[in-house]
Amino acid sequence: MAVRLTEANRHDVTQLIALVEAIPPVRGKVGRPRQRPACVQGDRAYDSEPHRRHLRTKGIASVLARRRTPHGSGLGVFRWVVERTIAWLHQFRRLRIRYERRDDLHEAFLQLGCALICWNFLEPSLC
Repeated sequence: MAVRLTEANRHDVTQLIALVEAIPPVRGKVGRPRQRPACVQGDRAYDSEPHRRHLRTKGIASVLARRRTPHGSGLGVFRWVVERTIAWLHQFRRLRIRYERRDDLHEAFLQLGCALICWNFLEPSLC
């Protein structure tokens, strides 16, 4: 899981490449760990040809909905995972309403919340 802390008025597409670069290597199977995801899914806000091109050069397939096309791309089937994770992050009081004035403290709480979500999600499989 990778997160980025930005100002409230930043558009999502401006952080797409930085967020993909922030994904840590995924370990688990025998061999070299995966360095990047196989594909990136996004809604119409992420529709940008330069970003598609950059993801293609990295070897990442992009499943981004195109603007000015009819709905029904099927991405809503997978979007609930993102919405569920954001809802889990909002269960933490310090992340629901930002009390900290310093960015580093809020980012630390954000990383801690992500770690707790991953732990709670993986805990049943570890026991």
